[in-house]
Amino acid sequence: MKLRLLLLSAMLGIAVAHAHAWTVTSPGGAISVDFTITGGKPTYSVAYRGRQVVSPSTLGMQLADGTVGENMTLEGAKPRVTSHDSHWVQPWGEDDTVRNHYNEMIVRMKSRKTTSSRKLLNIAVRVYDDGFAFRYELPGNGNVEIIDELTQMRLAHDAQAWSIPSNRTEYFEGIYERGLLSAKDTVCTPLTIEYAPDVFLAVHEANLTDYASINLTPRLPGDGTVSLLTALTPWQSGVKVYGDGVVQSPWRMMIIAPTAGDLLLSRMMLNLNEPCRIADTSWIEPGRYLGIWWSIHKKKNTWEMGPAHGATTVNVKRYIDFAARHGFAGVLAEGWNPGWGQGETVTYLKAYPDFDIEGVCRYARDRGVRFIGHMESWGRAALIEQEMDDAFSWYAGMGINAVKTGYVGHLLDSKELAKSQYGIRHYRRVIECAARHHIMIDNHEPAMPTGLQRTWPNLMTQEGVRGQEYNAWSADGGNPPSHTVALPFTRGLAGPMDFTPAIFNQGDDVVPGTHPHSTLAKQLGEFVVLYSPLQMAADAIENYEGQPALTFIESCPTTWSKTVVPHAAIGQYVTIARKERGDGGRWFVGSITDEHARKLSLPLKFLDAGVRYRAMIYADAADADYERNPYAMTITQREVTSADVLTLTLARSGGCAIRLEPLH
Repeated sequence: MKLRLLLLSAMLGIAVAHAHAWTVTSPGGAISVDFTITGGKPTYSVAYRGRQVVSPSTLGMQLADGTVGENMTLEGAKPRVTSHDSHWVQPWGEDDTVRNHYNEMIVRMKSRKTTSSRKLLNIAVRVYDDGFAFRYELPGNGNVEIIDELTQMRLAHDAQAWSIPSNRTEYFEGIYERGLLSAKDTVCTPLTIEYAPDVFLAVHEANLTDYASINLTPRLPGDGTVSLLTALTPWQSGVKVYGDGVVQSPWRMMIIAPTAGDLLLSRMMLNLNEPCRIADTSWIEPGRYLGIWWSIHKKKNTWEMGPAHGATTVNVKRYIDFAARHGFAGVLAEGWNPGWGQGETVTYLKAYPDFDIEGVCRYARDRGVRFIGHMESWGRAALIEQEMDDAFSWYAGMGINAVKTGYVGHLLDSKELAKSQYGIRHYRRVIECAARHHIMIDNHEPAMPTGLQRTWPNLMTQEGVRGQEYNAWSADGGNPPSHTVALPFTRGLAGPMDFTPAIFNQGDDVVPGTHPHSTLAKQLGEFVVLYSPLQMAADAIENYEGQPALTFIESCPTTWSKTVVPHAAIGQYVTIARKERGDGGRWFVGSITDEHARKLSLPLKFLDAGVRYRAMIYADAADADYERNPYAMTITQREVTSADVLTLTLARSGGCAIRLEPLH
């Protein structure tokens, strides 16, 4: 009898476990997420086109006073699936209109036995045709301390992935390395995975608001799967998140795509952020700009005042004149304010004596150009917060509508990591304050972007990438040829990046052998491939004078109505075609490769049918080579239609840039 009772209890237990199982699928049906409460733990799994991608993985949170995610049972009614389908217009971006189409399920649970004062846990699951996302909600009142997320994402098998290590990469400025997930240390997101020849994944987070940034630690359970465990960025206290009242995590998201190129076309991260909070966005203006920047990194100018000071009235006016002649919207000058020299007090409320900022701003406005401000803090977030309201008000009064912020320093205010909740709170305060003064922000040394530009589109672009400056002074020789071919599929998935392309002169080595390892045509291609709505042509203006290649950059927009990806192989090569906004109808194409030369066939089927276009093609010359002959380039013209196919011949670490203009 006792054995029968045990068997009956086991059977009832299985029945109960299966009773608590719910499924939500993508609108097109290719992706399905199964959610269960198994052994009292919230558990999910994911299938793509009938194949399991995420094996059963558990969820939960470790709070200071106990665990939420154990001994759970359904709270209230059985969760139901709701659908959403809408379109929204981006003030700027890689597309003008974004479709937000998903199915969603919210599972509300209660802990039957826990020491924590928070007994309730809600988990929202959204499934799109290009991926899925989930987030936690802790209902309740009063303070709460999150010690850890107990979030698993258990992939059904090992796979090759591209990542940078979280613990040994300052400011996310690393080379994305390819390797097996199982062999990796804790990594930053986005984490990009070639799961199968026809399945590509990218794991990241969206809508990071008053929370800690995510990292991922691979672990091997021993059953052939690879478990990615969430590692939140801590405060110095060890606490990951301090909350008050209802606490929501960011969305934990995975893009799922059949090709590497389709990863670049996902807009799921943007859709997981809140709608725009700026009622009138007419003052937000994407554009190309120049800067007194590369000459400083090349040691020809200095940030601090002195005989080689870059940000002088005379020198900045010289850049403004060049910008006006060549159609650039702005000029950045780093080092305009005191604080760069030894013993100087940092302030954003006055200029060095050799820089007449108000006179320069008037001079720029008269020529249709804007001066771009710069606020380097050396990690002093509190200083920026102390002065930003007065500074932004002053800047706006002079016509400055864009500011580059910087945080060079291992810890913010000498105490907290930039991607901790402390840093996330600071960056948000700066963005919101800037919006009140109609100031656009280019944020350097940031937390990894998570799509906040949908909500606050004055957050134009961010660094968080190993950029062009490493090609000026890095002791390792600079960025390898594969670097910019990997970035669109890795860091680029997090949003616009201020990489600063378009270096035309590779001479004057600060460190012997350190310079851009690319051809001139590749530098042009990067202007299209590496997306930023504020796109800097980074070289000194002396290197642009009389250079025919500049004509491509002069004409290239920085916001688009449509983007397509004809070629994509992570870290090897990529071709991106973008259509300008407005009635012009022009297309711009950038194609770049790694250290291997290659020929690519480019069908022009993305062009409007029945329209003839003039194609201006900036290409590597036959003898171009990034090591021996980087400047060899041809500029040719031909008429094409959507029925034509172009052959792109890319030199080693070479590229191609094409402007396609309708013939009326």
